[in-house]
Parts: sequence; structure tokens; C-alpha cells
Amino acid sequence: RASSERSSSTIGVLVWVVNGNENRLLGLPRSAAPRPLVYWFGLLAETKIAVGSLGSHATDPSFPCCPDALISPFQPNQMIRFTLAFALILTGYSASAQTGPDEDQLGSWYMYFFNKKIGDGPFGLQGDLQYRAWDTGGDLEQLLLRGGATYRPEDVNALFTLGYANITTGAFGDSHVTTEENRIYQEALLPHQLSKRVQLTHRFRYEQRWVEGQDFRTRYRYNLFVNILLNKDEMVKKTVYLALYNELFINGQRDIGNGREVQFFDRNRTYIGLGYALRDNLRVQAGWMQQTTVNWAKGQTQLSLHHSF
Repeated sequence: RASSERSSSTIGVLVWVVNGNENRLLGLPRSAAPRPLVYWFGLLAETKIAVGSLGSHATDPSFPCCPDALISPFQPNQMIRFTLAFALILTGYSASAQTGPDEDQLGSWYMYFFNKKIGDGPFGLQGDLQYRAWDTGGDLEQLLLRGGATYRPEDVNALFTLGYANITTGAFGDSHVTTEENRIYQEALLPHQLSKRVQLTHRFRYEQRWVEGQDFRTRYRYNLFVNILLNKDEMVKKTVYLALYNELFINGQRDIGNGREVQFFDRNRTYIGLGYALRDNLRVQAGWMQQTTVNWAKGQTQLSLHHSF
């Protein structure tokens, strides 16, 4: 640094520079958030001027620079080495800052939901098949197959499910790498009629997850569904309705193995759509959903078919 005022800057990012037979550490100011490349190249130019102005102070232990004079006056060939090393760091920095899906690209989910009552008893089946794409189709986000056995207690307005799911998750972009997940889940559906035309459903779900390359994990989910009937008082054929939901996902553990951690907050989904009853037991919905995680937020269209038989 050229003055004692600069010495108050925080030493952060460390770059190894090969100088003859020894490695020297160069201290660079740390940035809490990603900065544009112009900022870093400006910093590089400033560092070159500042280090060059150290002169004989570089070997003076009382000078407010770095312990034991880690930085010595640069010769031209040393600056070239420094510049090349710094460029490599910038390349990794830029790549890491761009990981994750394109938040401006609209995704699409295509879904089929079914539930089946077995005879007149309390048991039944339910499940769903979903193809989720990072774009309008072709760039696989997830392929989800899920199904379970249901139980409806007598004189209780609730439906309980024990089920299994298999999920194939694809990476965003041109990569064809996929990750497999097997999941067991328990679920409770609690419907509530708020008024003649406003139907609420609370869904509580607990998942046990075996994700490829990770330790065993669990997750808690709560979803509030709202259907607002627009032209009829019951969900029957030719009913037009507004469909809304919000779902919160909470991880049961932070440690997922090999020193990796996730946040307790996993994601949140908010949806608004329009539905139409093709028959008393068959509905179609189209809408838009915003999914927000710790690292990114992305919108997607949803087209779904809901079948009771």
C-alpha cells in the first residue's frame, strides 16, 4: 500500500504467485458481493502503482503493509506473473458467479394428478406425474413420478397418504448430467370450505429423501391451496375458477455429507392460475408459478390435469 491509510483495508482474497523458488502471498481487498470485471482490473492497476511505490519500505517491518514483507518491489517479469495468476482467479470468479439457472428464462411444468377411491371403504390411491423443464420444453429440470395409498377416516374431513416418489433432476443448460432421488412421504390433506365459492385446503407433507451423492435427508412442506369458484357454487362440470397456492419447504438437516451444508429454508412456491371443469371429476388448470430458493428465483408456466375416479 502506498500510505498508512490504505493499510486499514481488509486483507481478504489470497493469490499464490510463483516468484523464483518461493511462493508469496498477495493480499487483495475482499468484496462481500460479486463485482464487475472493470472493478477488479481497476484494482489490479491500483495495486501495481501502490506496490511499485513501496520502494525500500517493502523490507521495513515497521511499515504498515504485510507481515514480514510478503510483498516485495515488483520487477516487470514478476508483474507479468502476477497479472496471469490474477486473470486465472478472475476466470474462476466469473464462472462461479454465473452458476445456476437463467432467472430470466421462463420454465414450464406439465402435470397430471389423480386420486381414486377404492369401493365404499376408507382406502384409495393418489399420485402425480410431472415433467418440468428449465425452458418451454427439452431442457429437463425434473421428471417426477409419485404415488401412494390414501386413508380417509370415518366422520373426519381429512385424507392421509403414505407414498413413494422417484425424481430425476437435470442440470440447467447443455449438460445432460442427471441426479436420481428416491423419496418416501407422509401427507395430510385438510379441506376447509370458507364460503360457498371459496375452498381452502391445507397440505402437510413430511419427506424422507435419498438423493444421489448426498447423505440421507428429510424435509417439511406446508401448502395452502385456494380455489375461488367464479360462476358456480360447486366444483361441477363447466365451473370456471381461480386457483392459488403458496408452499413453504424447510430442510430437516443442514449437513448433507462431505462437509457440505444447506440452509434450513429450502424454497417457496407461489402460484396463480385459471381452471375449468371439463367434467365433474376432471379439471384443467393453466397458470404461472414463481419458485424462490436461497440462490435463485425463477418463474414457470404450469399446465395441469386433475382427475378423480
